[in-house]
Amino acid sequence: MRNPNFHTALPGFFFFFFILSSCRPSLQEYSSPALPLNPRLAQAFIALQAWKHAIFSDPKNLTANWYGPNVCKYTRVYCTAALDDPHVEVVAGIDLNHGDIQGFLPEELGLLTDLALFHINSNRFHGSIPKSFCELRLLYELDLSNNIFEGEFPEVVLRLPSLKYLDIRYNNFEGYVPSRVFDLKLDALFLNNNGFRFSLPENIGNSPVSVLVLANNQINGCLPRSVAKMGATLNELMLTNTGLAGCLPPEVGALGRLTVLDVSWNELVGPLPETIGKMRRLEQLNVAGNGLSGDIPESICALPNLKNFTYSFNFFYGEPARCLKLQDKDDRKNCIPGRPLQRSKEQCASFLSHPAHSFVLKNLLQTNHIPNECSHGISKKLEGSSCPDMNR
Repeated sequence: MRNPNFHTALPGFFFFFFILSSCRPSLQEYSSPALPLNPRLAQAFIALQAWKHAIFSDPKNLTANWYGPNVCKYTRVYCTAALDDPHVEVVAGIDLNHGDIQGFLPEELGLLTDLALFHINSNRFHGSIPKSFCELRLLYELDLSNNIFEGEFPEVVLRLPSLKYLDIRYNNFEGYVPSRVFDLKLDALFLNNNGFRFSLPENIGNSPVSVLVLANNQINGCLPRSVAKMGATLNELMLTNTGLAGCLPPEVGALGRLTVLDVSWNELVGPLPETIGKMRRLEQLNVAGNGLSGDIPESICALPNLKNFTYSFNFFYGEPARCLKLQDKDDRKNCIPGRPLQRSKEQCASFLSHPAHSFVLKNLLQTNHIPNECSHGISKKLEGSSCPDMNR
């Protein structure tokens, strides 16, 4: 255990200590604190001074008092006792949310090895995530959302053993999302509103998250049947506008804890699975903007907690009277006889007179981002009972 009163020759100490580690950031020439600090607060001082120098604009002056050795007095910097020594004070959290700060994240932030919470959403930070973040082995919550970070998926987050909350939505990340992210022991995962292009891997079922939001990326594939393995933990699943294709697998009904399911504005076809009627905790169901058809299963509209059911802009032609009694529903632009604001008879007749599954499969097979096993699975589903011929 380090002596908390040790404070001599700190700059030389840190340089020697960190040069031995391949993952540690190189130190910039910042002056050592004028007052005695324990070694961990001295690290924090170096890290926060480096970060202050990497900030170009701070219109709310959140970092205006980030000077001097007493880092625990810095605005939005939170200190507490170290987990391994209650007599040692450390920097455990930083929250600069909604600061409109412009700048980047320097490698020296890897010196904050006691950090458990790092929240910087709704700013203008750019660049990439420092590789030195691999040193933040106690980091529990990482919120980088609503900034202008760019580049590929920050794989350094795969090396954070304590991470439970990962939010990188509303940035400019792009490319492939590693399947390993679904093996992380996370409670919440937000990747939405980036430029990611990937297919949902089979190991998505390994994820123990309660909230999974992938909306507004380009998935271009099907929802794996292994999603059923998430039934013990998943509360919210949002896949809006991702290019999700094929049929909703009947295994989705195994998500018994789900309260929100949003698969709107995709390329889904076939009927709604009857198994959705088993999701008794479901409160919001949105399947709008797809190529779904057939009869709405009455068991769905009978769900005891369902408050909002949106199935507009599809090709449904049957709607149980029970659905009309829902608190909040939207059935516009379908082919339901006797209901207002439906598609034209010509549109409905054209859709029902063609084997829609052939049309969808042809388009899927022309997409390079769909793995062969997914295409085969879609073909099998469309030929089988889970996604039957939509001709009546």
